[in-house]
Amino acid sequence: MTDARDVSGLFEEEAMRWLPDVMRFALALTRDRSEAEDLVQDTFVAAQRAWHQFQRGTDARAWLFTIARHRFYRLHERADRQVATDSPELESLAAAAHTMEHGSTLAEQFERQELREAVRRTMYALPSVYREVAILVDWHDQSYEAVAGILGIPVGTVRSRLFRARRLLQQALTAYAEDAGLSPRATRGGAQT
Repeated sequence: MTDARDVSGLFEEEAMRWLPDVMRFALALTRDRSEAEDLVQDTFVAAQRAWHQFQRGTDARAWLFTIARHRFYRLHERADRQVATDSPELESLAAAAHTMEHGSTLAEQFERQELREAVRRTMYALPSVYREVAILVDWHDQSYEAVAGILGIPVGTVRSRLFRARRLLQQALTAYAEDAGLSPRATRGGAQT
């Protein structure tokens, strides 16, 4: 028989260390600090109640993300998650053209603080179905399979949503860079030949 102190210690050891990650994920979902704090509190209360269901040795962070996501969507209408998707072929062509046009020269610029803030704002502005996939994969280093489990969707859907999220981010951030004069295109446009 397991002592309650042992269970509490295991919860502290396995789950509580992921509190900052769950908070960042909650902020990404809610886009509001107060709502995120409530969501995190609800998540950890639910996780502690269901701790007997957690399988030691599995990914506690992914389990907590799943709980947070389920609790978040229980509070919001299902219709908010539905986003019409465009043609995958057209998206692929547009992304390839955009990448060839702009290359990777902006990557060096993203270390600047204002650009990090622009990335954060742009990520939070994505529709939630794309935002949650991008945040879990790109910010929290979750595998496609783990994200599929967290979100309850097929791996192919994770890939599709991540592709679309990255294209939306790329377009928005390229526009930001051009407006800020950071893009080679913006500097070439102003130079006389």
